[in-house]
Amino acid sequence: MSTTTGRASRPPAEPAPPETEPPESRRTKERPIGEARPNLVVYLILGLGLVVVVSPFVWMAFSSVKTEGEIRRVPPTWWPETFTLENFQELFQRLDFPQYFFNSTLVAVVVTVGNLVFCSMLGYVLAKADFAGKNLLFRIVLGTLMIPGMVTLIPLFVLIANMGLVNTYWGLFLPFLAAPFGVFLMRQFFLAIPDELIDAARVDGASESRIFVQIVIPLAKPALATLGIITFLGSWNNFLWPLVVATSEDKYTLPVVLALYSTGQNQINYGLLLAGAVVVVVPVLVVFFFLQRFFVQGVALTGIK
Repeated sequence: MSTTTGRASRPPAEPAPPETEPPESRRTKERPIGEARPNLVVYLILGLGLVVVVSPFVWMAFSSVKTEGEIRRVPPTWWPETFTLENFQELFQRLDFPQYFFNSTLVAVVVTVGNLVFCSMLGYVLAKADFAGKNLLFRIVLGTLMIPGMVTLIPLFVLIANMGLVNTYWGLFLPFLAAPFGVFLMRQFFLAIPDELIDAARVDGASESRIFVQIVIPLAKPALATLGIITFLGSWNNFLWPLVVATSEDKYTLPVVLALYSTGQNQINYGLLLAGAVVVVVPVLVVFFFLQRFFVQGVALTGIK
């Protein structure tokens, strides 16, 4: 009789639990803390840079409502101990402020509109049109960017004087209606527009002016906003050219007036100067506030291409 010896059966091994997280996520969790420090360092550097840039403007705004003695105090104070509006009252009462504000606004707006129109037209031609001498013309535009403004100041003034435009509004804004930087900026943006889009419009029978106005310009809003902000800021803060061309007070702009009337016989009136600086900065901030979204898009798009 044969006997069989049965072996004790082992319990079946339990299956391993399924992995609920991919290996990449586990490696992310196991990543040492020290690897997150570069981002913190970047944020600290950017925050420090922001403080350095914004601090002068904050001190300017606070100091505009201080007394003259507190402004001259050493060490300087941030928050005004005695709040006063005498600086702004003197600014509006002592000066013909509405006339000077009108002059600055007129010159800045006309120069900005002129650059938006003429720079976009020339930039479109240099980007999309084919004609003899196109590359040479673009090199000339780039070459003018290397010439300092002080070099052309005297020849430009002689030209304006021979045209009889000294101490006129035309003399203030005519030389700046088209800037080479604006032409370069708009050309770089127009190069990113597909040629197929323009060719399709031509096949449909659209004229070049209609293509430019109804197709190209609506696509160029970011670049136009960028050019508009830069041009308005430069024209609004322009000091040397209005000082040279304007020979009477009724043609002075705000930067010229503040420089002339804030300096007394023996010392500078810092309160009046700071109050005027606040008034000059406000329009620029307002323009940038409404166009900042297009400004960021314009810088990004024209910088990539």
